[in-house]
Amino acid sequence: MKFPYGISDFELLRREGFYYCDRTDRIPLLEQAGYQLIFLRPRRFGKSLLLNMLSNYYDLKNTDKFEQLFGGLKIGQSPTAKHNQYFVMTWDFSAVLPMGSTDELRKTLYEYVNSRIRGFLQDNAKFLPNTSITIHADAVVTFNELLSLIRQTPYKLYLFIDEY
Repeated sequence: MKFPYGISDFELLRREGFYYCDRTDRIPLLEQAGYQLIFLRPRRFGKSLLLNMLSNYYDLKNTDKFEQLFGGLKIGQSPTAKHNQYFVMTWDFSAVLPMGSTDELRKTLYEYVNSRIRGFLQDNAKFLPNTSITIHADAVVTFNELLSLIRQTPYKLYLFIDEY
């Protein structure tokens, strides 16, 4: 049995046969809990893996992988209606170094968010009416343009934030 210490990539765990403690039966409970959820646990307690598992579950671009990823798990036997029904974007703020002046931090944060938006547009091009939005220096403006683009589709955005 391969133990996945430090691995938070759900697809890799499933594909490579790592041990996975199935907690997918809790997905229906999370869906009932509300729209903005926060998970506070100590370091190395599985928060990132949980978010990654949820992003794989909800991401519409993973529809073809559902059986491979969730087939042998509890949720695979009885999926909710929301599986693979969302655009999914993940922000991991551990990639944003907290050093420098306020202006430098803002610039680094905006560059990170803009890079995630660029990746999102590339990954989801076949589901979007177009992928030509302007990447602004102010990532809030860029994100609002992305939201306007998403509103033109039948899907909503599920945003997962790790390492807040």
